[in-house]
Amino acid sequence: MKLTDNVLRSFRVAKVFRENSDKINCFDFSPNGETVISSSDDDSIVLYDCQEGKPKRTLYSKKYGVDLIRYTHAANTVVYSSNKIDDTIRYLSLHDNKYIRYFPGHTKRVVALSMSPVDDTFISGSLDKTIRLWDLRSPNCQGLMHLQGKPVCSFDPEGLIFAAGVNSEMVKLYDLRSFDKGPFATFKMQYDRTCEWTGLKFSNDGKLILISTNGGFIRLIDAFKGAVLHTFGGYNNSKAVTLEASFTPDSQFIMIGSEDGKIHVWNGESGMKVAVLDGKHTGPITCLQFNPKFMTFASACSNMVRKWVLSSSE
Repeated sequence: MKLTDNVLRSFRVAKVFRENSDKINCFDFSPNGETVISSSDDDSIVLYDCQEGKPKRTLYSKKYGVDLIRYTHAANTVVYSSNKIDDTIRYLSLHDNKYIRYFPGHTKRVVALSMSPVDDTFISGSLDKTIRLWDLRSPNCQGLMHLQGKPVCSFDPEGLIFAAGVNSEMVKLYDLRSFDKGPFATFKMQYDRTCEWTGLKFSNDGKLILISTNGGFIRLIDAFKGAVLHTFGGYNNSKAVTLEASFTPDSQFIMIGSEDGKIHVWNGESGMKVAVLDGKHTGPITCLQFNPKFMTFASACSNMVRKWVLSSSE
């Protein structure tokens, strides 16, 4: 089924999960779309079955906390950052709830974590103004970049390049095989004093980059030329919350939650807003992602995850 403006308008909440006692700070769908995993400020990791629409199991990271959880390519392992004690990244086997490896090196909180879509490489960005390149098979950092400010970073869908957003005003593109030579492209944006960049994502076709901010707008840019294609606004974010913005899997639509619990959807080509969906969230929608394989998406706020489906298909 193809996503259209009308199809997006007809999504409804099918399930509400109240597994958490505190804010859900991140979630990630497995590459096959069958499960979604969440991390929360209550130190819990909850695994949900997308097809059955129910929680499968809950694990805890009480000592180190858990944030920015990401699936690796093996269905039962994840990496995540810590939000207590230290800034080490941890590699966890969900199967037996044991750590496989630790990745120490960052000296301040990790604010960006992106798994390569093709292999065991991942990148992390931290408030210590560095981006580190890692391989799951080694605890040692494979590459280190010093930046001028807080970074956001992400791999492109082919895993050949990664983008770093620096100082909330420029995007630098690096070739993974020669990133130590510096960026092969730098796109300078208009600096906006009112907010800072909180996220950066490539579309699945690799042609677009979506920049999230903690202000009242997000930007869509051309991944090859760096030109700003659209600036999307008109949603509530007065408290400078980090709200996750996402592409639909077909790269055609962009969506973001808001602090009043509504989800705003735009057509990436025309720039027009096509839907405002009300999921009755009680707080800001901090996490929002479309399932990569099935016609569903998930949104999360202070302590609830909602699964959205087409109103006719439940």
